[in-house]
Amino acid sequence: MILFRVTLAFLLLLLLPDWYIYKVYVQPMGRRMARRLHWLPSAVLLAVLAGFLLLHERLHHEFGYYLIVMLCISVPKVVFTLTDLLLKGVRGLFRLPRFELPVALLAGIIGCVYVVYGAVWGKENFQVKEVTFCSPALPAAFDGYRILQISDLHIGSWKGNPAPLEEAVGLCNRQQPDVVLFTGDLVNSRADELPEFMPILSRLTAKDGVYSVLGNHDYGQYVHWNTEAESEANLDSLKQRERQMGWELLLNEHRTLYRANDSIALVGVENNGRPPFPQRARLAEALQGTAGMFKVLMSHDPTHWRMEVLPDTDIHLTLAGHTHDMQISLFGWSVSQWIYPEHNGLYLQDGRGLYVNIGLGFVLFPMRLGAWPEITVITLRKQS
Repeated sequence: MILFRVTLAFLLLLLLPDWYIYKVYVQPMGRRMARRLHWLPSAVLLAVLAGFLLLHERLHHEFGYYLIVMLCISVPKVVFTLTDLLLKGVRGLFRLPRFELPVALLAGIIGCVYVVYGAVWGKENFQVKEVTFCSPALPAAFDGYRILQISDLHIGSWKGNPAPLEEAVGLCNRQQPDVVLFTGDLVNSRADELPEFMPILSRLTAKDGVYSVLGNHDYGQYVHWNTEAESEANLDSLKQRERQMGWELLLNEHRTLYRANDSIALVGVENNGRPPFPQRARLAEALQGTAGMFKVLMSHDPTHWRMEVLPDTDIHLTLAGHTHDMQISLFGWSVSQWIYPEHNGLYLQDGRGLYVNIGLGFVLFPMRLGAWPEITVITLRKQS
């Protein structure tokens, strides 16, 4: 379903600027060949897209590169169209001579360069975001407590390219956090993606340790397993390997973190989101024994916050991932806004918070554009 939604968004990016450019610049030329050639790139892309929609279960890797090609064609057209429209408005307002075409062409070229940057370097453009969450319920000893959150590594996408992850782990450790929390999607589908990177990930360190939860990809649901036993063996192997790295995997349970005479509860649940994603969280079970405590919840899918966390619990801060902000954010806008009410950053309601980390890795297509890979440092503050 998400593949089809993404496809629809790219179709709009491709066809609406094509129609504008055709009506304003190509059709007035009156040349039949120019009119036909104008639609040729889009026609080819649409024909290839139709093939992918029929065979997408077998061609995920190839579809990723197709999307990059589509973006290299569509984004410059979008930028050209928006720039041209804006400058036409400015020219009409101030009665200036025509100047918009060369400026819009230059803007389109810059847009193409931007896309290429996202494909080649953007997925390694790690960003550290500093966030503060304030609550009067926070115990005094935890004022200034630093949580480092990472999410959605999708480790199989880094196969044969460990150097960026070494850089990311080093960057995490330099933040000197009190605790590291990983909010799911460690692998794309299979536990055997992990061994190459275990020595790197095991170097993540914090005063109170590294904790993790499972995301939808970690259950291996995007692989056709011959038997249910194979699927379960894959999941068991992933859990074991996380523990071998020194990560403490929380499966519908909680741990107590201490500072001086104060304590807070760190709660971790299995994936819980809207169908078709797995719904395995047992939140009530995980919260047993935490009454009256300040609570931080790790739950991979941010839709869990409104589905269950807000209406049924008193959890103060929820940390999620999952959205990636669709790995593309243009002028501050992302397709993920159509799918997830909370898709990127900090959200507050009645003094309670949700932070959505847009992920450190990538999946489906090997790029990040605007939605740069994220390391989040959340500082807890006691509100007077």
